[in-house]
Amino acid sequence: MRYLTAGESHGKQLTTIVEGVPALMPLTSDEINESLLRRQKGHGRGKRMQIEKDLVDIAGGVRHGYTLGSPIALVVKNDDFKHWVDIMGEDPIDEDKKIRRVVSRPRPGHADLNGAMKYGHRDMRNILERSSARETAVRVAAGAVAKTMLKHLGINVVGYVNEIAGIKAEEYPDLSFDQKVTISEDSPVRCLDPEASQKMMDAIDQAKKDGDSIGGVCEVYVEGMPAGVGSYVHYDRKLDARLAFAVQSINAFKGVEFGIGFEAARRNGSEVHDEIIWSEETGYQRRTNNLGGFEGGMTTGMPIVVKGVMKPIPTLYKPLQSVDIETKEPYTASIERSDSCAVPAAAVVMEHVVAFEIAKAILEQFPHDQFPKLKKAIEEYREEIRCF
Repeated sequence: MRYLTAGESHGKQLTTIVEGVPALMPLTSDEINESLLRRQKGHGRGKRMQIEKDLVDIAGGVRHGYTLGSPIALVVKNDDFKHWVDIMGEDPIDEDKKIRRVVSRPRPGHADLNGAMKYGHRDMRNILERSSARETAVRVAAGAVAKTMLKHLGINVVGYVNEIAGIKAEEYPDLSFDQKVTISEDSPVRCLDPEASQKMMDAIDQAKKDGDSIGGVCEVYVEGMPAGVGSYVHYDRKLDARLAFAVQSINAFKGVEFGIGFEAARRNGSEVHDEIIWSEETGYQRRTNNLGGFEGGMTTGMPIVVKGVMKPIPTLYKPLQSVDIETKEPYTASIERSDSCAVPAAAVVMEHVVAFEIAKAILEQFPHDQFPKLKKAIEEYREEIRCF
């Protein structure tokens, strides 16, 4: 299973084609739209969320509520494109108009300058339109297809926020999966700790007043994964490595850890590794889950716990210094519409890229042309390893 996205931030639409989804899997636009609308929520979002109401159009691969086995085409139209036709339209325009609209001042922290160097663009709008986090809308759409598949297989995925601007949420290890979903959805910052949630919102409001931005830490929790998915044989088939790659590929993410993560470097081995226990009812389990559901690049059957670090958004309303690539004179960087904090939205994006990689790994390991056969194969495998 794989997907490819196309489209620019202020272009006509964002498009993704998802290939490799089994036939006969239930899928509706409502399931995808729920994820898209969740991505647009969160305290600290900018004005664009008031303009765009992201809804998907399933343009291929689904008939009468079921997948066909052929590529699934998903389209999210940009309602605001009508105001950007002259700037972002595909047809040639008058050279004078083009020159007046050239973006020649790269923004620190963005792809602007590096991308312009790579592709030879003197107008850096050609870079910033595609490198924008707007593209994550269709990554969420693709991930929503994967989440739907996983849900039918008894695997559930939820993302939430652990930290914003150094304000850390208390851990609540006894919360059920459904409680994590309910509490995070009710929180404007998708945090499981009500007291920390208010402090996070205050910090976001202060950053907005200061014309600044703040980052944080997101966590994704996956319940119901059978043991042994992934591989210890080759580096590029280790599932935790693939999840790390997927999370790191999200705009503004700068670090990934599993379970206790970097804390493992500060503890003794006896305090890190998860002891193995067994019962006739559940089969093999771990007494703890310090390794976040992975050993040797494979799932252990324990919940997958992966964290991602998001830096502050680099578009600031008190812009940093830059250099005009035409005049080589110093300037303050240009400002595009921006959020003071996008960590709550990023938790939704992270939830969906994790879901996609997990679904992809499952399809690689089990028969997958027809969804009912896939479901049966996983049920039989669960019973096999329980009795191993």
